[in-house]
Amino acid sequence: MPRRRRRIISTIVLLVCTYIGGQLWDIHRVGHLNRDRTADCAIVLGAAAWHDKPSPVLEERLNHAIVLYKTGKAKFIILTGGYGKGAKHAESEVGSDYCVRMGVPENALRVEKESGNTLDNLREAKKIMGDEKWKSALLVSDPWHLKRARRMATDLGLEVYVSATPSSKFKSMKAKSKFLFEEFLLYHSYLLTGK
Repeated sequence: MPRRRRRIISTIVLLVCTYIGGQLWDIHRVGHLNRDRTADCAIVLGAAAWHDKPSPVLEERLNHAIVLYKTGKAKFIILTGGYGKGAKHAESEVGSDYCVRMGVPENALRVEKESGNTLDNLREAKKIMGDEKWKSALLVSDPWHLKRARRMATDLGLEVYVSATPSSKFKSMKAKSKFLFEEFLLYHSYLLTGK
């Protein structure tokens, strides 16, 4: 292979690796932005429910939203997430029951049961915010989910601030790496397709 061609290929590979590395770092950075914000509400992005109980991932998100509510950072909590395949309970219903058990009054909760993915979570949350005339929200999810979710929310015209769960159920390096690379792919898929 001629030297010039090798140099071009090497440059392209270096640029691609630099771009990917920069994007992975930015996904991490956005998920760890300053959490010291207040807003009208906290939007809890959906995660799996195990029958009538939250999965560990959903429980972490709910716990963080409850702290935001109890410390006055958010006056209300919007719970998102519909029915998983074959599920009898919507993720948001399970989340609402959990919040009430943890001392959040029902009148501080808003529940939507229609959404099936992050973009739909945010569309349904936007409807609730519009009905309630709320202007701003804290976006609650796992740290590495938040760059994509924030971009979607911004594209929908929502004023949101990221508020990542301080701990995550994704503990092992393998689980973290898988989640991070999936978010990289999902973020770019959203940029390309709007879905």
